[in-house]
Formats: sequence, structure tokens, C-alpha cells
Amino acid sequence: MNIKTSLPTISTILVIIGAINWGLVGLFHFNLVETLFGSVPILVKLVYSLVALSGVYLLATFKKSS
Repeated sequence: MNIKTSLPTISTILVIIGAINWGLVGLFHFNLVETLFGSVPILVKLVYSLVALSGVYLLATFKKSS
């Protein structure tokens, strides 16, 4: 699998993870990322950064269907 075909898939998965995390935070005040990686702050920042970059990538490559 090359990077051109896997980048959209990886980005979509990371955005879904971010959406689920925000849903958990909003509904139950439970931060899954902090729970899983809270003991290693750099991993928390890395996960949040990758989710944000994935969202920007998907937004930039979004094609309006008409």
C-alpha cells in the first residue's frame, strides 16, 4: 500500500478517533486520550496533533459532490 492510498484512510480513522474522544468529553467528561496516554504527555500532544493535521488534510482534499 502506498502513501497516496493510505493517507486518506489513516486521516479518516484519526478524525473518527478525535470525534469519538470529543463526544466522550462532551457527554461524560471522560477524555479517552488522556486516560490512555496521560502518563506520557508527549504522546497526548502527538495524538492531538495528528488528529488536527488529519482534519486539515481531509478538509483540504474534500471534494464537493454535485
